[in-house]
Amino acid sequence: MRRSEINLLQREAVVFFEQHHFHLPPWAFWSTEDWRQNRHLAKEVIDKKLGWDLTDFGLGKFHQMGLILFTLRNGKHGEVGGKDYCEKIMIAAEEQVTLWHFHWHKMEDIINRSGGELIIEICNSTADEQLADTPVTVLTDGIVRTVPAQGKIALRPGESITLPPLMYHQFYAAKGTVLIGEVSRVNDDNKDNRFLAPVGRFPQIEEDEPPLYYLCNEYPA
Repeated sequence: MRRSEINLLQREAVVFFEQHHFHLPPWAFWSTEDWRQNRHLAKEVIDKKLGWDLTDFGLGKFHQMGLILFTLRNGKHGEVGGKDYCEKIMIAAEEQVTLWHFHWHKMEDIINRSGGELIIEICNSTADEQLADTPVTVLTDGIVRTVPAQGKIALRPGESITLPPLMYHQFYAAKGTVLIGEVSRVNDDNKDNRFLAPVGRFPQIEEDEPPLYYLCNEYPA
């Protein structure tokens, strides 16, 4: 992805957050000079990879297969006295797919915070980490629901689904862009993501202009 494209997506995301009355922390908008002056105060932000994040899964088709994320809080596995939870806010455009994946350790609630309808497809995994053909039972806002393998659940604003470890899922927005919340156990994108098809997690960036806001994996020294 070109940096100019990422910058534009971040500008659009800020407008969308404001329209839906969701406010980011002040450091979300730090400039390069702000980071130079305050980096020593932001150890948690850097170590836990908080902040701006987006992915095109290395496929170069962001508007068809991609996601914008902002991690608000997170911990580390095994850290004594640290946070054992994570919270993210995400934006999915209409028909923009986050591809089939599961997590070995993380349990998460995916929440439609505002906007259009969020479609989540779910499937159990087999012992060799493929899609199973068995019915899937989940909780949606504490209510038990069972759907066929690769079945779809539509979440309207205010509704949520609980996804346990090893449960495959993919999702996309329908009928408009969706503001998505995630509340989960600790998030580790390097070790806890199992994508059904081999894809990338962070984009390869062509630097055609300076970054507007740094991504969570590139804070300056």
